[in-house]
Amino acid sequence: MNEGGAPSRSSARIPAVAAELGLRPAQVVAVAELLEGGATVPFVARYRKELTGSLDEVQIAAIRDRLARLAELAKRREAIRRSLEERGLLDAALAQAVAAAETMAALEDLYLPFRPKRRTRAIVAREKGLEPLAQRLFAQDPGDRFDPSTAAEDFVDPERGVATSEEALQGARDIIAEWVSEDAGARAEMRRLFSRRATIAAKLARGKEAEAATYRDYFDWTEPADGAPSHRVLAMFRGENEGLLNVHVSPPEEEALGYLERRFVVRGPGGERAPTAVIEQVRQAVADGYARLLGPSMETEARAALKERADREAIGVFARNLRELLLSPPLGQKVVLAVDPGFRTGCKIVVLDRQGKLLHYETVQPHQSERLRREAAEHVIELVSRFEVEAVAVGNGTAGRETEGFIRGLDLPGKPAIVMVNESGASVYSASEVAREELPDQDVTVRGAVSIGRRLADPLAELVKIDPKAIGVGQYQHDVDQAALKAELDDVVESAVNSVGVEVNTASRQILTYVSGVGPQLASNILTYRDEHGPFRSRSELKKVPRLGAKAFEQAAGFLRIRDGDDPLDASAVHPESYRVVEAMARDLGVKPRELVGRTDLRSLVQLSRYVDERVGLPTLEDILAELAKPGRDPRGVFEPFAFAAVEKLEDLEPGMRLPGIVTNVTAFGAFVDVGVHQDGLVHISQLADRFVRDPHEVVKVQQRVTVTVLEIDLQRRRISFSMKRQPGE
Repeated sequence: MNEGGAPSRSSARIPAVAAELGLRPAQVVAVAELLEGGATVPFVARYRKELTGSLDEVQIAAIRDRLARLAELAKRREAIRRSLEERGLLDAALAQAVAAAETMAALEDLYLPFRPKRRTRAIVAREKGLEPLAQRLFAQDPGDRFDPSTAAEDFVDPERGVATSEEALQGARDIIAEWVSEDAGARAEMRRLFSRRATIAAKLARGKEAEAATYRDYFDWTEPADGAPSHRVLAMFRGENEGLLNVHVSPPEEEALGYLERRFVVRGPGGERAPTAVIEQVRQAVADGYARLLGPSMETEARAALKERADREAIGVFARNLRELLLSPPLGQKVVLAVDPGFRTGCKIVVLDRQGKLLHYETVQPHQSERLRREAAEHVIELVSRFEVEAVAVGNGTAGRETEGFIRGLDLPGKPAIVMVNESGASVYSASEVAREELPDQDVTVRGAVSIGRRLADPLAELVKIDPKAIGVGQYQHDVDQAALKAELDDVVESAVNSVGVEVNTASRQILTYVSGVGPQLASNILTYRDEHGPFRSRSELKKVPRLGAKAFEQAAGFLRIRDGDDPLDASAVHPESYRVVEAMARDLGVKPRELVGRTDLRSLVQLSRYVDERVGLPTLEDILAELAKPGRDPRGVFEPFAFAAVEKLEDLEPGMRLPGIVTNVTAFGAFVDVGVHQDGLVHISQLADRFVRDPHEVVKVQQRVTVTVLEIDLQRRRISFSMKRQPGE
């Protein structure tokens, strides 16, 4: 995650990557060299702009990933070349073709005829001595006027398992069918045909009507595969995996067979053809080759390509949603009373200090009886007064709105803000090793309430402790490639953590793990050093942490903050390697470096061109001045409290109601919005705006505050349809 991870670069790969991504080769070279040297994507994007031409994290990650794919292609190419060479199969033409193959599919097509394989029908036919007959048929020589059945009689050999001339012809056709299936040109053309003309079709599996109700939209569904949205593709494949649907991907069969016949049923130089009986044998073999071998092989490839595309889109949606959630504005360091609501078991209440430390916990019963409700009210008011609570966080799970209403009805001392907090994943955290490590003496209910409170104070710091898949902002996250999902989400978390920066003296091990250049072991070492020696006074002190060497310091230092330390620059995003530049600026103005912080009049006098040298260019200098204006600024924005309307359950809703809500998830087909009734409703993509919307992310993002109109309520299926379009009179 924090170790660069770029493959060894090749001069041959650089131009290809540059052309594909629309970049200069020098930019690709610079990124490749930096990543190979152990730099992370956030570090390269933030502190090596001069070398990369100010590429952003998305571009740098794209270079990394494309180089990795090309490295895999090169590795496979070498393995194939070596296999062919060892078996004496690599002639000059094949070697050239292998070297020139630009995709994994093209490379595998070349290797397919030579790949060691299980005993196929064609292999069995060859063992029976039928290859010469197959060759004679497949040649379709117009001058060779022979009858296939008569010629096949010469190959009848009961001892070798060929009892009749028809069995000989069948074996010859099996061999031709395999030749057709393994022809690189035919495979390339079939791949293009599948790409352009294939449909994806789903049907209900026999006898599964009762179990498959969830998939009723796909009981008889067909659409062009190249335009099928990711969510439908993943839904159909999930239904198939569960044994409820049958799914097929294929182009029109007549087009496929038409091409193959044109390719393999040949004419002589003058247009003459072989005898009709010979051509018929070849046609049968071609049709069999497509139906039994080539078609299924291409369908497998097409399905894999569809799945990969759908995975990529779904993972992209998840990544965007996760980033927005991680970068939600924090309440900041406040004394928080957090409530994990419940009806039967009561509400678990905790009080956290401004650093998120647990001060108090207890359980109250505001929903059991009037007497217990009065007692709960007295307890909450007393806690708010005793601990001088500045904000109240209420989880949005079961009994959330009822508990929020109860607390809003109290006359709380100091009038603290009362905020509903999305508690998705809190239960996962409370049962995790991280929670046991942080709160070893508390049960899961207390840990869950603590997580809710901390999530209000600093969403990023708390959410990094939870597997992103459990946070609830994904689309089919359990159906996509899990390795690809983890890699993408790790990138998102790493990017978010480093864009905000981490206060090293209060950070948890989990958030430190995501800091550029740190990782799990160094994060633990930093905490151990902090526990043993007290708070860090300067960034340079980080060098004393065991195993935190020069490279790790270079990668991490700019993203670690030390507030109230010895040097005010340590609280900023200015990298220690650039302190000398700030000192030079201050020296030239006759002031101390700390005076440049926050002094617009002084910074306006700085002439950046004077400080450009071989190590620092204008992009870095401009970043330095911007950072001095607002040192350690938080990019997440300012927290603003939100309150739902006076509706608490689905039954309270009526069509036409206009309600405030918060976007909880964005998918390819729309956005889900929480209006406070324990059930998120869907704003379909067609209802997001008064204009055509191609991508819901153009209009909405997770945690955005919106106003929706209720269109329809389905109480039986507990579904709500919303619209964000302007209503008449607005």
